[in-house]
Amino acid sequence: MAVHGVSIAVPEPWGSRLQQLREDVGDPFARAIPPHVTLMPPTEISPAQLEGFTAHLASVARQHGPFIMRLRGTGTFRPVSPVVFVQVAQGIPMCERLEQAVRRGPVSRDLEFPYHPHVTVAHAIDDDGLDRAFDEASDLDAVYQVDAFHLYEHGADGVWRPMAEFTLSGERLQPAS
Repeated sequence: MAVHGVSIAVPEPWGSRLQQLREDVGDPFARAIPPHVTLMPPTEISPAQLEGFTAHLASVARQHGPFIMRLRGTGTFRPVSPVVFVQVAQGIPMCERLEQAVRRGPVSRDLEFPYHPHVTVAHAIDDDGLDRAFDEASDLDAVYQVDAFHLYEHGADGVWRPMAEFTLSGERLQPAS
């Protein structure tokens, strides 16, 4: 069984900036985890399940359209979890719809915590590093169109790599009113 995840990549120039910040504050996963908004967290998927799951993701992409995402400001899950993140300030309902659709497929995954779309910039490092990440990412204001999401595979070397891209080709998603 291999470990896979599904997420929305943070595009350039913001992706590199957030990855560099994560490295600068001493996060050991900085180069292994590309900046992203998770739609399905790390999940073991057997080779027999992968083809059906990939077909499911393609179907999800056909049923959902592109949307605008805005990343702005920082937050933290402390003291529950030693994580600092950049907040999704626009696009939350669309992320929630995608996340629910992804997890309704042939591969199920229970969540440890309620779904909260965000981009991690520091995880499991000392408090000084978490504080620095919180401060240094607080001025980020990134607005971009989300056109796709990716299926990632966790390599034997600990690096997450995209293995398939799914273009959002359905009707444009609008926030619930």
